[in-house]
Amino acid sequence: MKEESGASKSVWVDGIAMPVTHPLQENVTCDVCIVGAGIAGLTTAYHLMKEGKTVVILEAKNTICGGETSRTTAHLASALDDGFPELIRLFGVDGTRLAVQSHMAAIDRIEAIIKDEKIDCEFKRLDGYMFANNQEEEAQLTRELEAAHQIGWRDVILRKSCPLGSLTELPCLHFPNQGRFHVLKYLAGLTNAMLDKDVRIYTASKAVEFRTGPVTTVVTQDGHSVTANTLVVTTNVPVNDVVTMHTKQAPYRTYVIGARVAKGEVPDALYWDMQDPYHYIRLEESGGEGTDDLLIVGGEDHKTGQDDYPTLRYQKLEHWMRQHFPMAGEVVYRWSGQVLEPVDSLAFIGRNPGDADNVYIATGDSGHGMTHGTIAGMLLTDLIMGRKNEWATIYDPARVSLKTTGEFLKENLNVAAQYKDYVTGGEVKDASEVIPGTGRIMGRGPNKIAVYCDQDGVRHECSAICTHLGCVVSWNSAEHSWDCPCHGSRFDPFGKVISGPATKDLEKPGGR
Repeated sequence: MKEESGASKSVWVDGIAMPVTHPLQENVTCDVCIVGAGIAGLTTAYHLMKEGKTVVILEAKNTICGGETSRTTAHLASALDDGFPELIRLFGVDGTRLAVQSHMAAIDRIEAIIKDEKIDCEFKRLDGYMFANNQEEEAQLTRELEAAHQIGWRDVILRKSCPLGSLTELPCLHFPNQGRFHVLKYLAGLTNAMLDKDVRIYTASKAVEFRTGPVTTVVTQDGHSVTANTLVVTTNVPVNDVVTMHTKQAPYRTYVIGARVAKGEVPDALYWDMQDPYHYIRLEESGGEGTDDLLIVGGEDHKTGQDDYPTLRYQKLEHWMRQHFPMAGEVVYRWSGQVLEPVDSLAFIGRNPGDADNVYIATGDSGHGMTHGTIAGMLLTDLIMGRKNEWATIYDPARVSLKTTGEFLKENLNVAAQYKDYVTGGEVKDASEVIPGTGRIMGRGPNKIAVYCDQDGVRHECSAICTHLGCVVSWNSAEHSWDCPCHGSRFDPFGKVISGPATKDLEKPGGR
């Protein structure tokens, strides 16, 4: 008997009715099994559905988009963060042109899907502006302009002034035809369209075992399995890979605040500066006359698990916003997300290195998750259908470049340095030192213990050793989580996995 997986109800997520499906409760088969129901997984499923493939999606969270997709600021940009001169150095003029064209095509595809499926998700085409704050950055703008023209993007122009004078008095680069949308509304509509066409989506179905070969099998934590001809893993960081891909990218936390601003005070566009870490800004327009818009400001990135005071990042972000947007009012939202930064700037989309030929991954969003996720849906579908795609080489997960050797070594030396915490005594000597609402690492003989004290003063202990590759986790006071400083795995205060690459919870002391 075929198990039904249609959405029987909805759950409200940030005011959006998101379709809810039930967990996988029996063994099933399909053409393609996709692990991860964020934008990359759902977009890939949608395109494969259009090709006539039977698709099953497994999602660990209780709802679709329960991971990093829900934490985006939903910029749709083909102006790539690492800059055109750097991309040309790494990929050449032709490769950089293909990269930019792929992001342009992704925005076009999102717009087309919205039209085809009649999805109301506040999509809008916008101009983008990269602005300088000093003479050195002004000179860099000129180099960016020359490189953009070198790849044939001649619509990019240098403007003498920024549309918003409080941002800068210096020039800015104008990038036309960028965009924004409400990603949860978009993916809710996309999901409903797929459920109507018998794509099976199972939430609360965490994949914990991957068996690959001519036929792939994915086993969930409840012991049920999906057997498929093809496996696609789109879990932000690939949970089916233990080492290889994690040496090619680094996890970063990025922070966002949303503040009220009077309608018309800020010209509606995308903005970003040239600082390191850089800041990125857009508006969320209000629905009615006389109501405030929402100014969304992001930035203050740092390596995951490598900041002792992450809550201060919100203060720094608000301070920067007040300097550049003096018209901004009350901060009403704050959140953080996790992005994967590849050593060479572009995402990894294609066959999983060292695995069977029918196993594919999409990871390394580099802060462009909405367009990279859409590119993944387009590119992976072509690869699975056996069609040639001119983007395949630049996004190939197996690619190696001698030009990125320095960055590769720097990131992996950083990871190696995190293991020093094994030989330290810990942050506290006794669990009683941990105050309510916080977590600390405690040494107990040769072991490291993660101690969380809840608001009632009850202390909860688990091993502080990440179940991925054994790094000592760090307390994240902003998110109340245990974060791994090596490869970005995250666990809740009680040690339960929030996100991979770890798939197992932190152990109880003594291995219980």
